[in-house]
Amino acid sequence: MNSINKRKYKLAIVGATGVVGEIARKVLEEKKLPISEYVFFSSCKSAGKKIIFMENEYTVRELKEDSFDEGFDFAIFSAGGDTSKKFAPIAASKNCIVVDNSSAWRMDKDVPLVVPEVNSEDIKKHKGIIANPNCSTIQAVVPLKVLDDKYKIKRIVYSTYQAVSGAGIKGINDLIHGNEEGYELQKFPYPIINNCLPHIDIFLDNGYTKEEEKMVNETRKILNRPNLKITATTVRVPVINSHSEAINVEFENSFDLDELIDELKSCKGIVVEDNISKNIYPLATNASGHDEVFVGRIRRDFSVDNGINMWVVADNLRKGAASNAIQILEELIKQDNLTK
Repeated sequence: MNSINKRKYKLAIVGATGVVGEIARKVLEEKKLPISEYVFFSSCKSAGKKIIFMENEYTVRELKEDSFDEGFDFAIFSAGGDTSKKFAPIAASKNCIVVDNSSAWRMDKDVPLVVPEVNSEDIKKHKGIIANPNCSTIQAVVPLKVLDDKYKIKRIVYSTYQAVSGAGIKGINDLIHGNEEGYELQKFPYPIINNCLPHIDIFLDNGYTKEEEKMVNETRKILNRPNLKITATTVRVPVINSHSEAINVEFENSFDLDELIDELKSCKGIVVEDNISKNIYPLATNASGHDEVFVGRIRRDFSVDNGINMWVVADNLRKGAASNAIQILEELIKQDNLTK
């Protein structure tokens, strides 16, 4: 990309000291984008902290209402919904394009909800804010988009097995320290060690959790299928990192299974690991540290005419959050250069 860049950019990272913010810094170091200036923001609690980034020391600043007055091209927000609701519009009003990791703007009809492998064309529709989808949704829609285009999806059933890192540092602490004498749970209502908790985010009046509702609504928006039939059960499991999902898909059209698998193999961002004779299938431990979505256990669902089951695994902190946001940033830079 560097060979086509015609200018350098200024980037703000909001929530720079959080779990996703730390991963975002790591990914940015790997990508080496044409960014000449980085500024790191946090709440007053972490302001003043020193961080090392690209072999330079930076002081984290407190995020304030006038923080964007100095001028930024882009900002990545990873500081929670309340912060995004307050500060993202301020940044956008200063001609800074915001890529937001929270749930604050995802279902706003005027805000694109983007997974670059799926709907990068929607980036052009932004009005200053672009939403990063929920981690569990991101990894699901990458293979689902390929299959919807080819066979037209009729119905989706999600069952997720989500790592504790998706609940932030408090969730990680509950798994790592949960057996220590005197330890009080910081995040989960019950111990996560030796447990599976079918409870991610709050319960809604309809009996679903907010996480399950996010997966349903976000999938519909990203695939541009507002009436697509989807149901979900989301579960927190005692795994440090990388979400796993069992996805059952029913199609309108018939398919050849080998051809379907070849379609997935040809898709950017997907790695098919599917050789049961050698016990090869996606694992959370193998997905961690990678940006690809790993797909395996691809097989017919013989209970319906045109259905499959598949096992989908991805690093929820990278592809499910930081890397997807930075991929959006890459697309913004590419589009900016193409218009110059």
